[in-house]
Amino acid sequence: MNNTHSYIKDDRNQSIYININGTLLKRNEAKISVFDSGFLLGDGVWEGIRLYNNQLLFKEEHLKRLSYGIKKLEIDMPITIHELEQNIKKTTVENNMCTDVHIRVIVTRGIKKTPYQHPSANIGKANIVIIPEYKTADATMYEIGIKLVSVSTIRSIPEIQDPKINSLSKFNCIQACIEASNKGGDEGLMSDINGYISTCNSTNFFIIKNGNVITSKGKYCLNGITRGTIINICKENKIPILLENFKIEDVYNAEAAFVTGTFAGVIPVTQINDHQFNPKHASIINHLFKLYKEKIESLYL
Repeated sequence: MNNTHSYIKDDRNQSIYININGTLLKRNEAKISVFDSGFLLGDGVWEGIRLYNNQLLFKEEHLKRLSYGIKKLEIDMPITIHELEQNIKKTTVENNMCTDVHIRVIVTRGIKKTPYQHPSANIGKANIVIIPEYKTADATMYEIGIKLVSVSTIRSIPEIQDPKINSLSKFNCIQACIEASNKGGDEGLMSDINGYISTCNSTNFFIIKNGNVITSKGKYCLNGITRGTIINICKENKIPILLENFKIEDVYNAEAAFVTGTFAGVIPVTQINDHQFNPKHASIINHLFKLYKEKIESLYL
């Protein structure tokens, strides 16, 4: 199935070094305890960062979001965020990586003395894992687009689980992903508690209607780094951008739709449920993707 994380297989990934708490280990030797909080409870946070031309794309934004989650979950870090950044660099250098690399940074609460949810059961500080992989997005994604389907699984609210924390506890999104797959979709289009379209299970959602680029108000979706970049690009290029509430009927009446994510950037949506978008409007999305790539090149070349 085509999806927003489709990538070209790279055999180099079989021999990469993975960083666990500052120690570099071969992929097949990298292991963590079954008493780790992330394994037992999904107790931790993560971040996905792209390496491009030896630079971490939107590094400050990603590390700020990671820091937010660490602070909200009151995780006891053994190192500073600056030291974490140095460990990421150490890992990519050891792997001789310079571009087209996707890095997963995982921070868990650490090891527990017994399988119990309360942090008082923890022994010591956080576990930090850095997994870099050679990953180039499959170009067919941009050519044929993706299909979204509406799912009944809705976004969480802060009083239940803060949707702005990039938590390891991804059951809400996984449930939406499974539901979408069972319906024949590439991703699930999720609503918020009020019935407004919020986001997809792993990407942020936009529509283009009457010349306006429109996305949700963002209250119930993860504050996507690429989402924020596209919003800023629209403002910088005097492209009308609206953050507002809208429902599925508004989506059907839109000229086009697309999703954004750290891995693939900007991906066109060709179909939502039984509604298909007219390909003639894809030029608007292509223009935004061009501006996005130019933005990256201006910052990181």
